[in-house]
Amino acid sequence: MPHAKRPRAFALLTLLGVIFAQVPLLMAQESPTLTAIVSRLERKNRQRLEALRAFEGTRNYRLEYQGPFGNREAAMTVSVSYKSPDDKRFSIVAQSGSKFLFDHVLKGLLDGETEAATDENQKKTALTTDNYDFSLLGTDQAPTGRQYVIAVTPKTDYKYLYRGKIWIDASDYAVTRIEAEPSKSPSFWVKRSQVRHKYEKVEDFWLPEENRTESWIRLGGHALLSIDYENYKITDRLPLAPLDGAAGARNASLGIEWNEQTALLLTGFQFK
Repeated sequence: MPHAKRPRAFALLTLLGVIFAQVPLLMAQESPTLTAIVSRLERKNRQRLEALRAFEGTRNYRLEYQGPFGNREAAMTVSVSYKSPDDKRFSIVAQSGSKFLFDHVLKGLLDGETEAATDENQKKTALTTDNYDFSLLGTDQAPTGRQYVIAVTPKTDYKYLYRGKIWIDASDYAVTRIEAEPSKSPSFWVKRSQVRHKYEKVEDFWLPEENRTESWIRLGGHALLSIDYENYKITDRLPLAPLDGAAGARNASLGIEWNEQTALLLTGFQFK
């Protein structure tokens, strides 16, 4: 190599060495440990729960059943208002279809959600290491950015817990998607239920966007429950605290969004 080129070659090798030396640090920064992810998720959930004081919204429910007892369907539109910490009110503004499904399933969803919102149930269903085991499966890319994919396994068979996978936004540390089944069957009549739930970001909060729950009935038949959430309006809120500033906040699971999801997992296609 000519003498004049040696300094340039040496400089290039030095630069490459510096770059490659940074790779482990960059990977560590971009890929926190499972413990760090879950810890941040818990703290951010508490912050969002404390900051979200009140909101309003609309839900459209639709239930379709096919089986040996014939094909039936029912629908209802519900207006929802929430005030912290657990005052959630429902107003049914429209209904159609099977009165049996409406009285024994759809209305039961609202009752179950009210029960799930109590402080005692929030503690028992919190998405924390007290109630769940976590396992990091990998990462995924969504339109909103990178997400962590985590398997969750309940430590008990409490009726509001679930097993499956969750997707956590890598920036907000909020659950954006759930694919799961209840830790125990919601009813003797239900052989199995599968829930797919998605969230959308409304201001600083991740609230339900859509739910699809499939249930297979023990005596034969299949039910599909669809819920679409819309017209959100945040009516009262506090500023979100920094990530490490949530000490003393009330224990929560997914903030207001999990209160709604637990009721769906509980009820499934449960006849009363």
